[in-house]
This record gives sequence, structure tokens and C-alpha cells, in this order.
Amino acid sequence: MPELAGIPDLDSRVVEHARKDFPLLDAELTVAEALDRIRREGIGERVIYFFAVDADKRLVGVLPTRRLLTTALEAPLREIMVRRVVAIPASATVLDACEFFVLYKFFAFPVIDEERRVVGVIDVSLFAEEILQAGEREDRQRSAAPVHDDIFEALGFHLEQIRGASPWRVFRYRFPWLLATVTGGTICALLAGAFEATLARSLVIAFFLTMVLGLNESVSAQSMSVTIQTLRSAPVTWRWFVGALRRELTTAALLGLACGAVVGAIVWLWRNDVRAACVIGGSIALSLVTACLFGLGVPSLLHRLKLDPKIAAGPVTLALADFFALVIYFTSAWFVFR
Repeated sequence: MPELAGIPDLDSRVVEHARKDFPLLDAELTVAEALDRIRREGIGERVIYFFAVDADKRLVGVLPTRRLLTTALEAPLREIMVRRVVAIPASATVLDACEFFVLYKFFAFPVIDEERRVVGVIDVSLFAEEILQAGEREDRQRSAAPVHDDIFEALGFHLEQIRGASPWRVFRYRFPWLLATVTGGTICALLAGAFEATLARSLVIAFFLTMVLGLNESVSAQSMSVTIQTLRSAPVTWRWFVGALRRELTTAALLGLACGAVVGAIVWLWRNDVRAACVIGGSIALSLVTACLFGLGVPSLLHRLKLDPKIAAGPVTLALADFFALVIYFTSAWFVFR
């Protein structure tokens, strides 16, 4: 796909836009030897950091310019370099690189291959171009659409489908997906009715019902958004899915335990009811795990089936997360208060 003049394609590989005029310094050199090499070999137009490599040319550290210039000449680079280096993989897209600048707020990042060899450097000028030129992309194809369009897609429709459309046409696009929410809400209401006696035994269970659903929807939406962004640059393979599932399970467990402990403590301090605190806190901990799994699994499955995960994942994921959250919540309450 052709690019606008001077504007990199968001879905193009970041290595295509990386600078090659950067010096690599052996980690075993001293500061004096490193400065001599820099003077001898020269530097590019914009140098913010110097990168240290081992004998196999693998990235092992980063040297901020100020630290290199102000340290004693006899000091070895290995002792003054920063060992924890944030690097961008060569397979990443320009959009992924922009997210690195937002997340870490560094001025430059090394681009590395699978063996951690530096193949280029991306500095903040790439991110600045994206910010300054974002408005000019609205007429491009949806594969490089502005990020705010993804919000509408996650709700069930494309922004361009309703821009300038008549009220009836907007209704036809939006109503079918709202029916998914109505159906899920109706099922949840019937489920709550089946546990009416349980709710009557402990009203505090009913008090925290909205919080349980709100936490689940928030977590599932977060997980779904991260997954959809990842699917733009990563093929759906079993290896990728297993790795993503392992990370998501760990994250979900931490989120569930933290939120469950906080809410359980609130219930215990407020109502002095240990059983209710255990039910509500434990249900939140378990249901947030299922919410994260749906946020990962539903978009991945739709992508694998050649469907657009941004359009269908939102309503389906939220409905499933709400239903299973209530099943866990009411079943736990019934078991404890029966």
C-alpha cells in the first residue's frame, strides 16, 4: 500500500525506517578506547544513546551520552552501561514502535533481530511524525485507520459506516449488536432470578453485584484491546497462543487476587461478615481470570476463522464475561449460604 508523502505506514515493519548510522561499542572497551573509536569511525546525524555489544555482537547494554562523556577514561564500559535495555524486535510494526515511545518515554530504541543483534535504531522523530501527521490518515484504508476508530469497531461497527449516514441507517448498523447485549443481560437476569433465595439470605451479595460485573467488563475489555492490537502484527499460531495464554493467566491471577483481596477486605470491615467477604472476594478473583481468558480467546478465535475480531469481539466477549462472572458469583454464594 502506498504511503502518504513523508508519512510511514503504521503497519509497515519498523526496521524499514530504522537508522543505520550508529556506532556499536564492545562492552570490554574502556571509556577512552570507546571515545577513540567514536572519533575514528564517526557518528550519525542524531545520536542519543550508544549501545554496547558482546563478542558475538549481541546487545548487552546501553550507554547514555552524558554518562560516557563524564566518566573516568579508564573505566570499562561494562561497569557503567545500563544492562536492562528495552529493545524493539525487528518484526514489530511502526505502530508497535510508537507504543514503545508512549510506554517507556525514551528518546531512542535499538531494533534487534532474533539473536539480539542490533540491526537499526529508531529515535523519537518517528513518533513525532506520527503525532503531527495523524490527522492526514483519515482517508487511508482501514488497515491503517486512526486509533480512535478502533473504539467504535470494538463496539460492533466501523466509524465510516455511520459517518454522515441517515438515522435509519445508523440504527440498522447499531441495533443488531445492541441485541447481543440485551440477550446477555436477559440471560443474566434469569440467572439472578434462579438464585433469588440465595440473595435473600445475604443482601450484601446483591450490593456488590454491580461491582463484580463492572470489574469483569473492565478486565475483559482491557485484555481484548491488547489482544486485538497484537493480532495486527502477530500470526495466530499455537505457539503464539500458548505464550499469550501463559502471560494472560499470570496477569489475570495477579489482577484477581489483588481486586478480590481489596473488595473482600471492604466487605469484612463494613459488614463484619466473613462468609460474604470470602464469597465476594473469591468470586472476583476467579471471575477475573475467566474475563481475561475470554478477552484473549474470543478475538483470537475470530481472527483464526478469518472474521474481523474488532467488530464482533466486543459484544461477544462482554456478554460471555458477564454470564460466567454471575455463574461463579451466585454458585459460590449458594454453596456458602445454603
